Amino acid sequence: MKRNERSSLVLVVVFLLIVSVTFSIMSVEARKHHSKKSKSHKHRKDKGGSDSSGPAVPAPAPLPPYGSHPPQTSTTIFDVLSFGAKGDGVTDDSKSLLAAWKAACMVPGATLEIPSEFKFLIKPITLQGPCMPHLVLQIDGTLLAPPKVSSWPKSGLFQWLNFKWVQNLTVQGTGTVDGQGSEWWSASQIYSIQKKSKLIPDIKPTALRFYASYNVTVRDINIINSPQCHLKFDSSSGVKVNNIHISSPENSPNTDGIHLQNTQDVEIQHSNIGCGDDCVSIQTGCSNIHIHHINCGPGHGISLGGLGKDKSVACVSDIVVEKISVQNTLTGVRIKTWQGGIGSVKNVSFSNIQVSDVKVPIIIDQYYCDKHFCKNQTEAVAISGVKYDQIIGTYSVQPIHLACSNDIPCTDVDLIDIQLKPSSRYRYFQKASCWNSFGKSQAPLVPSSIDYCLRSDVSGSVRRIARSHEHIC
Repeated sequence: MKRNERSSLVLVVVFLLIVSVTFSIMSVEARKHHSKKSKSHKHRKDKGGSDSSGPAVPAPAPLPPYGSHPPQTSTTIFDVLSFGAKGDGVTDDSKSLLAAWKAACMVPGATLEIPSEFKFLIKPITLQGPCMPHLVLQIDGTLLAPPKVSSWPKSGLFQWLNFKWVQNLTVQGTGTVDGQGSEWWSASQIYSIQKKSKLIPDIKPTALRFYASYNVTVRDINIINSPQCHLKFDSSSGVKVNNIHISSPENSPNTDGIHLQNTQDVEIQHSNIGCGDDCVSIQTGCSNIHIHHINCGPGHGISLGGLGKDKSVACVSDIVVEKISVQNTLTGVRIKTWQGGIGSVKNVSFSNIQVSDVKVPIIIDQYYCDKHFCKNQTEAVAISGVKYDQIIGTYSVQPIHLACSNDIPCTDVDLIDIQLKPSSRYRYFQKASCWNSFGKSQAPLVPSSIDYCLRSDVSGSVRRIARSHEHIC
């Protein structure tokens, strides 16, 4: 009996040992399986940026550091070549640029790279936001517009590269934006002579346009040969333009350098602009504009207007233009308004302007007309609070031309330290011409006739008439 009990006890012990060993083996295998599974998931995530069920994203190429900016990780660089662009100057790379933009737009602090030593043919395109903050478009190569007028779609005639609803965007680089506008200009000249309207559309595209955009910086790049305006800001604010170069031939029609409309809080500085129209054009709806350290020429100078066309409302205020060099231009600094318009231009300062061989350095023209004949109208955009201080250099036609409205004269116009001498390159000159402008002058004034330009006996009624338009704005 005791022998049977001992045998039973031995069997129980053996059974427990077998169960224990089996359980240990299963636990080890389970841990191995779990470890392999975890490593497999981790590998797939690192390789594709997400789990295996998501779409594959092309790996962007790394970008060498630019300027003083710290190098960024490859996860924020989107090279347009990685999205299928050829960069041969012939193949249409528009879709590749758009795809690269959409990818970069979704990543904070991303850089969309247009690499150097490549030329990318781009058809009219809209690069639309809103995007994640601090997006950079790095243009180190060349962007080319379609060279043939006939190849432009009708929907793309307003602009070539259109930035819409973007915020906190920087466009920078050592590259070039080339509008290839020569055929547009030659067609315009043929049209004006032969009246063959089929040669060219009535609308010509702007090279770079920013619409409804905020906190935008454009710096260092070259913008050349636009069909019409080179760089336009429309319904935007918080704009900075620094160290850019704009160039087109002197005879290229309507090729303004920088065009501002309905835009506030702008600084344009340390740039060279030479074109076939205004170096900088400031239109209605603009305020708090600061332009300084600009070389302008050839072109038509720095202009406010034309304002009030077709009896429209025009409002411009708080404009500072200073430390400007203007060479070989139609005008130096001017304000031009159409008869029949309403609104006001006020608080404008032009100071420390160096002019050389400028036809008419100082202009206020409330009778602006771009045709052979314009109908006289009594209504006008009121102009007040305009200061000209230290306008010095040479003119080739007339030193100053102030033509203010009969019914709404210019008020509070200051002429301080104006020294304008005839250019040695020309023989025939006109005297200073001033009409219905009120304000004060301060020596030195050369020629001396400038001292008689302004009327000082402004009455209360004249001021009331001039200020009656300010409430409209």
